Amino acid sequence: MTAIEFNTQLISLESKLSRFAMSLTSDKEEAQDLLQETYLKALSHRDKFIGYTNLKAWAFTIMKNTFINNYRKQQKENTYSDTTKNNFFINNSRDIAPEKPDTEYFTQEILKHIENLPDEFKNPFNMFLSGFKYKEIADELDLKIGTVKSRIFFTRKRLMETLKDFNN
Repeated sequence: MTAIEFNTQLISLESKLSRFAMSLTSDKEEAQDLLQETYLKALSHRDKFIGYTNLKAWAFTIMKNTFINNYRKQQKENTYSDTTKNNFFINNSRDIAPEKPDTEYFTQEILKHIENLPDEFKNPFNMFLSGFKYKEIADELDLKIGTVKSRIFFTRKRLMETLKDFNN
């Protein structure tokens, strides 16, 4: 496929890509930014596009992956580390809805149960709840990834057993 054919076909996808970007971001300006970033990546990596395969699917995949990467980057930017001995990670959310009194009570109960866990289970679980990936937790706590996965699994299981009254 020549560069002109590639560019023409890519431009013909603009309306579809624009709608897809809008469905991902729900914001017109962010959707335009995502569309431009998708075009930039598609044009700069044109050599990785294989012949006459599905250009539409390729462009949509670029957009989806770009959106996911931007979201993850934003989440990491909103995560802070305190300097206490336990080195907790805190996710700072911009859109906090007012909580109902019972929700606050349930949250406090759950947090109390999490706080009573041994540190070897509590730290990986809190990091996981904060949005860290298994690999990131393993690297940060100097553990094997399988150990991190099993500790999070067993912590969930233990919490589900001790908090079965909240399941309803």
